[in-house]
Parts: sequence; structure tokens; C-alpha cells
Amino acid sequence: MACFTAAIAELAVVAVIKKRVEKKEKLMGVKEGKIALSVKLSWLMNLLWGGIFLLAIEHIWHGEIVPWFPFLTAMQNPQDTKMMLEEILTIGGCIDLFIPFVWFIACVFIDKMTFHKGLKCA
Repeated sequence: MACFTAAIAELAVVAVIKKRVEKKEKLMGVKEGKIALSVKLSWLMNLLWGGIFLLAIEHIWHGEIVPWFPFLTAMQNPQDTKMMLEEILTIGGCIDLFIPFVWFIACVFIDKMTFHKGLKCA
């Protein structure tokens, strides 16, 4: 019903972290041959945006999101609202753990590939 809202909250946190990392990288610089953490965080943000978009489309398709207030059909009565909050915590929480896990594995893999091949990254 609204599990994608958990990913929206995570995206906001990652955006704030990315801004701070960019400032730090501007002051200290990035090591030669390394991919900047801010670039990797932008990859994570793109993954989160993609997940949010696809889940929102799926929820619109099933009629769980409507173009009139309160926008989420689960907010129309208290019993459905409780179920919606449980879904946000369970499904949304799993999404919030799984996407960064996949991103982390990809970053480790890419770092190993660039190290072994001696590739230069901007």
C-alpha cells in the first residue's frame, strides 16, 4: 500500500549524506584511481529512485494510490491504516535493507575490478 514511502525517507537521508560527502571531497580531494564516494552515493540514489518509481506505478495500477485526498486508499479507515503502517515497517524496511546491500556488493565488486585492472577513474 505504501511500502515505497520507507524508501523515500531513506532517499532523503542518503541525499543529505551525499551533500556532506561532496563538501568533504571538495576540501580533501579524491585519491587517484578511486571512485569518489559521492559518485557511489549517487548510484544508490538512482537505485532508490528506480525502486520508488516502480513501486508507485504498481500501487497506482492496483488502485492503492488515487489522485484525490487522502491519496492512499488505506488511509480511509483506521483498520486499513494499521495494516498500511505494518506494511511500511515490514516490506518497506526490507526494501530499505536490500537496496543498500545490493549497492554495497556492487561497489565492492567495482572497486576490486578497478584495483586489479589498474583503471583510472575520474
